[in-house]
Amino acid sequence: MASLNKVLLIGNLGRDPETRFMPNGNAVCNFSIATTESWKDKQSGQKQEKTEWHNISMYGRLAEIAGQYLKKGSSVYIEGRLQTRKWQDKQTGADRYTTEIIADQMQMLGGRGDGGGGMGGGYNQQGGGDDFNQEYSAPMQQAPRQAPPQAAAKPARNFDDFEDDIPF
Repeated sequence: MASLNKVLLIGNLGRDPETRFMPNGNAVCNFSIATTESWKDKQSGQKQEKTEWHNISMYGRLAEIAGQYLKKGSSVYIEGRLQTRKWQDKQTGADRYTTEIIADQMQMLGGRGDGGGGMGGGYNQQGGGDDFNQEYSAPMQQAPRQAPPQAAAKPARNFDDFEDDIPF
């Protein structure tokens, strides 16, 4: 039977990303994002919220881009896979487990003024933001957008030219 390990998240960074470089020169970037779900409590009628924190790891060029352009509060879309690592606590020697998302795609959301980290420069994905895939070394540049064809020009009507035949 086939299996699937795919994670899609939209959230805000809870802290500035931490970027390090491995001995082979590859970048590693780690940060956490918060996702919040809200609902209305049926009994009290009060709005309820629950925030989940997700640990994100990126590698290679994607990690470099994230480290350069993301900051605390940035809104971001992440695609990746779920991975659980086993590690040993140095103080107690006990085995510990950490579950994180290994991101292979990222899209920065929002504009420059709201902490979204948008780069501009013609690298916009249709619908806004900047799209970066782990497989690519640079953002994909989109062809310039053309204005939609205009309908045949109609003479402008003056507001006072309308008749007063309101049906009620």
